[in-house]
Amino acid sequence: MQQKATNASAAIALDSSSSPELAATISTTHDAVENAKYAAMTSVMGGIAGCTAKTVVAPLDRVKILFQTHNSRYVKYAGTHFGLFKAGKAIYREYGVRGLFRGHSVQLARIFPYAAVKFMTYEQLKMILSRRIHDHHLRNFLAGSLCGIISVAVTYPLDMIRVRMAYLTPTTGIPAERVRTVALMIYKEPAYRFGILNFFRGFPLSLMGIIPYCGVSFLTHEYFAALARDRFGGIAAKPLEQRQSRDRRRKKRELKAWVEFTSGGLSGVIAQTVSYPFELVRRRMQIAGAHDPSSRGSAIPIIREVWKTAGVRGFFVGLTIGYVKVVPMFAVSFYTYEKLKALFDLE
Repeated sequence: MQQKATNASAAIALDSSSSPELAATISTTHDAVENAKYAAMTSVMGGIAGCTAKTVVAPLDRVKILFQTHNSRYVKYAGTHFGLFKAGKAIYREYGVRGLFRGHSVQLARIFPYAAVKFMTYEQLKMILSRRIHDHHLRNFLAGSLCGIISVAVTYPLDMIRVRMAYLTPTTGIPAERVRTVALMIYKEPAYRFGILNFFRGFPLSLMGIIPYCGVSFLTHEYFAALARDRFGGIAAKPLEQRQSRDRRRKKRELKAWVEFTSGGLSGVIAQTVSYPFELVRRRMQIAGAHDPSSRGSAIPIIREVWKTAGVRGFFVGLTIGYVKVVPMFAVSFYTYEKLKALFDLE
């Protein structure tokens, strides 16, 4: 059997050497297959990384949404010392652990395709843009921004359902609304003639916010990771393995865990700061139907209301929680993704 495979390979090699067109076709097909395998693997790895990170910070995310959307039952904790923990304790006391993870099943259903598409398209776009853009900082920012736009467009309705579920606080003793019930409620709201459009409240604003959010996060993560390898490789990167470099696809040195966590966390802090006002207004638009089913939740009135109520600071309500959330989320997400790439020897 092995001899037959060797003979077949030799025959193909002979045909290829005698026909440049055939050789080019075989090379192109091989590259396409390898790229498809790489895209599929980075997609799965990205989905796993996203779900892992979101599970770690799910309770923080629930409290942040309640603060951002000015929920009447928990707004009293916003802006107070240890308000995050007080609100979390109140939720736990009334609803138990499930209350802290309300809407998380929808979150996981959304985050897997979101993170899968985000990481996969980022890697593909980075390769495509590298042929035209030599400035790697600009390339990383554009690839990050574009992959964010694509991933948000694919998963936005699920995010809408998840935010509405996280916002709703059912009375004790009354069963919480199920995903199907909340989705049907959103669909039947009379704000738009076509019910499907109700799932896209705040979508344009989300696209505006995702450009700095994803662009800056990938740019800064790549920057800090490269800085750690180039300037502080002795303490930040693991030693090269003894295997011959020709046997490995991955050429760059793997960063130590604490370095990967640090670079991921810093990228999250910077990205969150830049994009937070967009996120706050978008959250208000997404829950507008819970207050008035006929309201489309326009951005301008919400911006005016926030400005009139609290000024500039109003656009950053819950940002401290955002920092507490994004540091572990980005750290875990990037660490898991890079660890999986290193495990499967992917560049």
